Amino acid sequence: MTTVIRLPQGPYTPRATPLDLAPGSAAPTSRTVFSAAHVVADPYADAGGGDPAAVDWESTLAFRRHLWAHGLGVAEAMDTAQRGMGLDWAGAAELIRRSAAEAKAVGGRIACGVGTDQLPEGPAPTLAEVTAAYEEQLAHAERHGVQPILMASRALARAARGPEDYLATYAHLLRQASEPVILHWLGPMFDPALEGYWGSADLDEATGTFLKVIAEHPDKVDGIKISLLDAAREIDVRRRLPGGVRCYTGDDFNYPELIAGDERGFSHALLGIFDPLGPLAAHAVRVLDTGDTEGFRALLDPTVELSRHLFRRPTRFYKTGVVFLAWLAGHQDHFTMVGGLQSARSLPHLAKAYELADGLGLFPDPELAAHRMRALLAVNGGTR
Repeated sequence: MTTVIRLPQGPYTPRATPLDLAPGSAAPTSRTVFSAAHVVADPYADAGGGDPAAVDWESTLAFRRHLWAHGLGVAEAMDTAQRGMGLDWAGAAELIRRSAAEAKAVGGRIACGVGTDQLPEGPAPTLAEVTAAYEEQLAHAERHGVQPILMASRALARAARGPEDYLATYAHLLRQASEPVILHWLGPMFDPALEGYWGSADLDEATGTFLKVIAEHPDKVDGIKISLLDAAREIDVRRRLPGGVRCYTGDDFNYPELIAGDERGFSHALLGIFDPLGPLAAHAVRVLDTGDTEGFRALLDPTVELSRHLFRRPTRFYKTGVVFLAWLAGHQDHFTMVGGLQSARSLPHLAKAYELADGLGLFPDPELAAHRMRALLAVNGGTR
């Protein structure tokens, strides 16, 4: 086994053996679990800042097959896939098309992000333009047979004058949807442009508007994904949902307790952290399927330190750590990201992510992970 690695935070002895989590297991039954999956860039593409995303399609789709093989659903073309941070609508549309075909081929569950990111940045669009953009993307998702996830829209945040505009826009879209959708409330910690979403910076008022959208169209809402990193608020919203409407936690800080639930209910999951945690997360929820809540928490609670590290402020750059861990785990042969986002986190941050992930046994080949960590240190930090 590799000897001690001198990380920026101090010497570290890599773990000798990984967790034994082979693919081929059935999907969990007590919870619906999605992993929001990252995209893999083409490291040899001659693409600079502002150019369309150059995606390595083979590696990107192989990672989705990895998630499906462990029984997870894939949440496609979400913020984990760098929507709005390197992946434009043209790239996202192609990603949805290709992933939908892969899901059909392997029998994997898939849901895809629907937004308005084909609209240009700059002056506020009209509400009609926002609605038309949403409709275009909704039609694309439905044409390819995937469940839509209505994502929060930067354009709507600029165009809306108050809660009434959100209510009218979402009511129109839900009437248009042929099947129930997932509504996504992404907080400003993930995207500062979404400050004041639902028409108010007051979270209580915003929550009221959000719940009103659902209450008026419960037959068109499969569930909601809340990404506010606020467990108490998620539980409150969860308890106020109409019967049959699921809550999918998007809380990458408090997911074990929210998925485990309490005597009054629980959350399903749609999480970016389940990209690097995929096999372990799926195994933990299958343990929960048996009614063993303590066993579930024993497996998943130790992962929270890694998740909180990856999602620390500026939270929107968590994708860098996610892709970094995929490289160390051998899911891709480089650490190049769409839009050059591999530079968004510091070397000490990445080194700590390596230490925490290795300690959890997440790397299928610890020797490979240690070798790649050493190479990154040598190139970027020299030797100490």
